[in-house]
Amino acid sequence: MPIASSRSLFRASHAWLGWACSGILTCLPVMSQAQGFAAYITPPRFEVQATPGQALRQVLEIQHVGQQPGRFRIYTSDWTLNPDNSVTFSTDLAADSCRPWVAIEKRELVIEPGSRYRYRFEITPPPGTTARECRFALMIEGLDVARAQGSLDLPVGGRIGVVVYVAIGDAAPLLEIAATKVTMVDGKPTAMIEVRNRGNAHGRLDGFVNGTDASGARFEMAPADLPILSGETRGVAITPVIEDGKPTPEIRFPLTIKGTLEWGKNRLPLDASFTP
Repeated sequence: MPIASSRSLFRASHAWLGWACSGILTCLPVMSQAQGFAAYITPPRFEVQATPGQALRQVLEIQHVGQQPGRFRIYTSDWTLNPDNSVTFSTDLAADSCRPWVAIEKRELVIEPGSRYRYRFEITPPPGTTARECRFALMIEGLDVARAQGSLDLPVGGRIGVVVYVAIGDAAPLLEIAATKVTMVDGKPTAMIEVRNRGNAHGRLDGFVNGTDASGARFEMAPADLPILSGETRGVAITPVIEDGKPTPEIRFPLTIKGTLEWGKNRLPLDASFTP
Protein backbone atom coordinates (compact mmCIF):
# COMPACT_ATOMS: atom_id res chain seq x y z
CA MET A 1 0.00 0.00 0.00
CA PRO A 2 1.65 3.28 -1.05
CA ILE A 3 2.33 6.10 1.35
CA ALA A 4 1.03 9.42 0.05
CA SER A 5 2.77 12.68 0.74
CA SER A 6 0.98 14.79 3.32
CA ARG A 7 2.02 17.91 1.40
CA SER A 8 -1.25 17.84 -0.60
CA LEU A 9 -3.21 17.43 2.62
CA PHE A 10 -1.71 20.68 3.89
CA ARG A 11 -3.06 22.54 0.85
CA ALA A 12 -6.52 21.13 1.51
CA SER A 13 -6.40 21.93 5.10
CA HIS A 14 -1.91 19.82 13.73
CA ALA A 15 0.13 12.16 24.35
CA TRP A 16 -3.91 14.53 23.41
CA LEU A 17 -7.56 13.51 23.48
CA GLY A 18 -11.06 14.90 23.60
CA TRP A 19 -13.85 16.60 21.70
CA ALA A 20 -11.58 19.59 21.18
CA CYS A 21 -8.29 17.72 21.76
CA SER A 22 -7.01 18.73 25.18
CA GLY A 23 -3.49 17.75 26.26
CA ILE A 24 -2.24 14.17 26.54
CA LEU A 25 1.31 13.90 27.83
CA THR A 26 1.34 10.48 29.43
CA CYS A 27 3.00 7.24 28.38
CA LEU A 28 -0.14 5.11 28.52
CA PRO A 29 -2.24 3.90 25.56
CA VAL A 30 -4.68 6.65 24.58
CA MET A 31 -8.35 5.85 24.32
CA SER A 32 -11.26 7.98 23.11
CA GLN A 33 -14.83 6.73 23.24
CA ALA A 34 -18.02 8.36 22.03
CA GLN A 35 -20.97 7.39 19.91
CA GLY A 36 -19.44 6.42 16.59
CA PHE A 37 -15.83 6.76 17.82
CA ALA A 38 -14.22 4.28 20.17
CA ALA A 39 -10.53 3.63 19.65
CA TYR A 40 -7.31 2.77 21.43
CA ILE A 41 -4.17 4.34 19.99
CA THR A 42 -0.66 3.01 20.69
CA PRO A 43 1.86 4.36 21.26
CA PRO A 44 0.45 7.66 22.59
CA ARG A 45 3.57 9.54 21.46
CA PHE A 46 6.75 8.96 19.45
CA GLU A 47 10.25 10.07 20.43
CA VAL A 48 12.60 9.01 17.64
CA GLN A 49 15.81 10.02 15.86
CA ALA A 50 16.30 10.61 12.15
CA THR A 51 19.17 11.25 9.75
CA PRO A 52 18.98 13.98 7.08
CA GLY A 53 18.24 12.53 3.66
CA GLN A 54 16.99 9.19 5.04
CA ALA A 55 13.36 8.13 5.44
CA LEU A 56 12.31 7.01 8.91
CA ARG A 57 9.21 4.78 8.91
CA GLN A 58 7.02 4.44 12.01
CA VAL A 59 3.82 2.52 12.77
CA LEU A 60 0.82 3.62 14.81
CA GLU A 61 -1.73 1.00 15.88
CA ILE A 62 -5.43 1.91 15.95
CA GLN A 63 -7.79 -0.52 17.66
CA HIS A 64 -11.48 0.10 17.00
CA VAL A 65 -13.63 -1.14 19.88
CA GLY A 66 -17.02 0.13 18.69
CA GLN A 67 -19.92 -2.13 17.76
CA GLN A 68 -20.14 -0.82 14.20
CA PRO A 69 -17.43 -0.28 11.56
CA GLY A 70 -15.53 2.90 12.36
CA ARG A 71 -14.56 5.52 9.79
CA PHE A 72 -11.51 7.65 10.58
CA ARG A 73 -9.67 10.57 9.06
CA ILE A 74 -5.93 10.98 9.64
CA TYR A 75 -3.98 14.18 9.08
CA THR A 76 -1.01 16.05 10.47
CA SER A 77 -1.04 19.13 12.67
CA ASP A 78 1.33 21.63 14.22
CA TRP A 79 0.90 22.22 17.95
CA THR A 80 1.83 24.60 20.73
CA LEU A 81 2.34 23.73 24.39
CA ASN A 82 0.84 26.59 26.39
CA PRO A 83 2.10 27.95 29.75
CA ASP A 84 -0.72 26.09 31.56
CA ASN A 85 0.42 22.81 29.88
CA SER A 86 -2.63 22.68 27.62
CA VAL A 87 -2.08 22.08 23.92
CA THR A 88 -3.27 24.09 20.93
CA PHE A 89 -3.41 22.32 17.56
CA SER A 90 -3.38 24.09 14.20
CA THR A 91 -3.76 22.85 10.64
CA ASP A 92 -2.01 26.01 9.42
CA LEU A 93 1.67 25.47 8.72
CA ALA A 94 3.81 27.04 11.44
CA ALA A 95 6.80 29.13 10.35
CA ASP A 96 9.25 26.35 11.27
CA SER A 97 6.93 23.42 10.56
CA CYS A 98 8.49 20.14 9.47
CA ARG A 99 5.17 18.67 8.32
CA PRO A 100 6.22 18.88 4.65
CA TRP A 101 8.77 16.18 5.53
CA VAL A 102 5.98 13.81 6.61
CA ALA A 103 4.27 11.24 4.38
CA ILE A 104 1.16 9.41 5.60
CA GLU A 105 -0.25 6.10 4.40
CA LYS A 106 -3.79 7.28 3.68
CA ARG A 107 -6.15 10.04 4.72
CA GLU A 108 -9.23 7.94 5.50
CA LEU A 109 -9.80 4.35 6.58
CA VAL A 110 -12.52 2.03 7.83
CA ILE A 111 -11.84 -0.42 10.68
CA GLU A 112 -14.16 -3.30 11.50
CA PRO A 113 -15.42 -3.75 15.10
CA GLY A 114 -12.74 -5.27 17.35
CA SER A 115 -10.07 -4.99 14.66
CA ARG A 116 -6.66 -3.31 14.70
CA TYR A 117 -5.02 -1.31 11.95
CA ARG A 118 -1.26 -0.68 11.73
CA TYR A 119 -1.01 2.78 10.22
CA ARG A 120 2.31 3.78 8.63
CA PHE A 121 3.91 7.16 8.25
CA GLU A 122 7.37 8.40 7.29
CA ILE A 123 9.58 11.37 8.16
CA THR A 124 12.31 12.32 5.68
CA PRO A 125 14.42 15.33 6.73
CA PRO A 126 15.96 16.93 3.64
CA PRO A 127 19.69 16.36 3.04
CA GLY A 128 21.76 18.95 4.82
CA THR A 129 19.19 19.62 7.56
CA THR A 130 21.04 20.98 10.59
CA ALA A 131 20.55 19.46 14.04
CA ARG A 132 17.08 20.36 15.30
CA GLU A 133 13.88 18.78 16.56
CA CYS A 134 10.93 18.15 14.27
CA ARG A 135 7.60 18.20 16.15
CA PHE A 136 4.13 17.51 14.80
CA ALA A 137 0.99 15.57 15.67
CA LEU A 138 -0.92 12.83 13.90
CA MET A 139 -4.64 13.51 14.33
CA ILE A 140 -7.06 10.56 14.27
CA GLU A 141 -10.59 11.86 13.89
CA GLY A 142 -13.84 9.91 13.89
CA LEU A 143 -16.02 10.56 10.83
CA ASP A 144 -19.18 9.00 12.28
CA VAL A 145 -20.57 12.11 13.92
CA ALA A 146 -23.11 11.63 16.71
CA ARG A 147 -25.63 14.13 18.08
CA ALA A 148 -25.10 15.73 21.48
CA GLN A 149 -27.72 14.87 24.09
CA GLY A 150 -29.47 17.67 25.94
CA SER A 151 -31.15 20.96 25.17
CA LEU A 152 -28.86 21.74 22.22
CA ASP A 153 -28.89 19.55 19.14
CA LEU A 154 -25.22 19.74 18.16
CA PRO A 155 -23.04 17.36 16.17
CA VAL A 156 -20.09 16.00 18.15
CA GLY A 157 -17.11 13.90 17.16
CA GLY A 158 -13.97 12.62 18.80
CA ARG A 159 -10.35 12.93 17.81
CA ILE A 160 -7.00 11.96 19.26
CA GLY A 161 -3.70 13.75 18.75
CA VAL A 162 -0.54 11.64 18.86
CA VAL A 163 2.53 13.83 19.25
CA VAL A 164 5.72 12.95 17.35
CA TYR A 165 9.15 14.26 18.38
CA VAL A 166 11.95 13.62 15.87
CA ALA A 167 15.52 14.50 16.86
CA ILE A 168 17.45 15.32 13.67
CA GLY A 169 21.16 14.49 13.77
CA ASP A 170 22.66 15.08 17.21
CA ALA A 171 19.84 17.32 18.48
CA ALA A 172 19.52 16.95 22.26
CA PRO A 173 18.16 18.81 25.30
CA LEU A 174 20.28 20.67 27.83
CA LEU A 175 18.30 21.07 31.04
CA GLU A 176 19.06 23.14 34.12
CA ILE A 177 17.11 24.32 37.17
CA ALA A 178 16.54 28.07 36.88
CA ALA A 179 14.50 28.63 40.06
CA THR A 180 12.41 26.95 42.75
CA LYS A 181 9.08 28.13 44.15
CA VAL A 182 5.76 27.07 45.65
CA THR A 183 2.71 27.34 43.40
CA MET A 184 -0.97 26.68 44.10
CA VAL A 185 -2.17 23.68 42.09
CA ASP A 186 -5.79 22.59 42.49
CA GLY A 187 -5.98 24.76 45.58
CA LYS A 188 -2.95 23.20 47.29
CA PRO A 189 0.61 24.55 47.66
CA THR A 190 2.93 22.51 45.43
CA ALA A 191 6.73 22.42 45.12
CA MET A 192 7.70 23.63 41.66
CA ILE A 193 11.03 23.89 39.86
CA GLU A 194 11.54 26.15 36.85
CA VAL A 195 13.47 24.10 34.29
CA ARG A 196 15.30 25.83 31.44
CA ASN A 197 16.18 24.01 28.23
CA ARG A 198 19.24 25.45 26.46
CA GLY A 199 19.41 22.55 23.98
CA ASN A 200 17.85 22.07 20.55
CA ALA A 201 15.44 19.22 21.40
CA HIS A 202 12.85 18.66 24.12
CA GLY A 203 13.68 16.94 27.40
CA ARG A 204 11.82 15.38 30.33
CA LEU A 205 12.80 14.99 33.95
CA ASP A 206 12.62 11.58 35.60
CA GLY A 207 13.78 9.91 38.80
CA PHE A 208 12.92 10.06 42.49
CA VAL A 209 13.93 12.49 45.23
CA ASN A 210 13.35 12.67 48.99
CA GLY A 211 11.17 15.28 50.64
CA THR A 212 10.95 16.22 54.34
CA ASP A 213 8.26 18.63 55.52
CA ALA A 214 8.02 20.89 58.60
CA SER A 215 6.54 18.09 60.71
CA GLY A 216 9.44 15.73 59.91
CA ALA A 217 7.30 13.56 57.61
CA ARG A 218 9.24 12.08 54.71
CA PHE A 219 8.02 11.51 51.19
CA GLU A 220 9.31 9.83 48.05
CA MET A 221 8.70 12.40 45.33
CA ALA A 222 8.92 12.61 41.54
CA PRO A 223 8.68 15.29 38.82
CA ALA A 224 5.68 15.71 36.56
CA ASP A 225 6.06 14.05 33.15
CA LEU A 226 6.13 17.24 31.08
CA PRO A 227 8.18 18.07 27.99
CA ILE A 228 10.46 21.08 28.29
CA LEU A 229 10.77 22.33 24.73
CA SER A 230 13.91 23.80 23.23
CA GLY A 231 14.53 27.39 24.29
CA GLU A 232 11.78 27.49 26.91
CA THR A 233 11.57 27.52 30.70
CA ARG A 234 8.70 25.49 32.17
CA GLY A 235 7.45 24.86 35.67
CA VAL A 236 7.62 21.21 36.70
CA ALA A 237 5.79 20.11 39.84
CA ILE A 238 7.52 17.80 42.32
CA THR A 239 4.87 15.74 44.11
CA PRO A 240 4.71 12.68 46.39
CA VAL A 241 4.60 9.25 44.78
CA ILE A 242 1.18 7.82 45.68
CA GLU A 243 0.62 4.09 46.06
CA ASP A 244 -2.61 2.68 44.63
CA GLY A 245 -5.51 3.05 46.99
CA LYS A 246 -3.73 5.44 49.35
CA PRO A 247 -4.69 9.10 49.85
CA THR A 248 -2.45 12.00 48.86
CA PRO A 249 -0.37 12.95 51.91
CA GLU A 250 -0.77 16.41 53.43
CA ILE A 251 2.51 18.34 53.17
CA ARG A 252 3.33 20.96 55.78
CA PHE A 253 5.58 23.61 54.34
CA PRO A 254 8.40 24.54 54.37
CA LEU A 255 9.46 21.43 52.46
CA THR A 256 13.05 20.35 51.83
CA ILE A 257 13.77 18.23 48.76
CA LYS A 258 17.08 16.48 48.16
CA GLY A 259 18.19 14.02 45.53
CA THR A 260 19.08 13.70 41.87
CA LEU A 261 16.72 14.03 38.92
CA GLU A 262 17.52 12.53 35.53
CA TRP A 263 17.11 13.45 31.87
CA GLY A 264 18.38 10.80 29.49
CA LYS A 265 21.84 9.77 30.70
CA ASN A 266 22.35 13.06 32.52
CA ARG A 267 21.89 13.94 36.19
CA LEU A 268 20.44 17.09 37.74
CA PRO A 269 21.09 17.51 41.48
CA LEU A 270 18.30 19.06 43.56
CA ASP A 271 18.81 20.36 47.11
CA ALA A 272 16.32 23.12 47.91
CA SER A 273 13.85 24.38 50.48
CA PHE A 274 10.36 25.30 49.33
CA THR A 275 8.51 27.94 51.37
CA PRO A 276 5.13 29.41 50.37
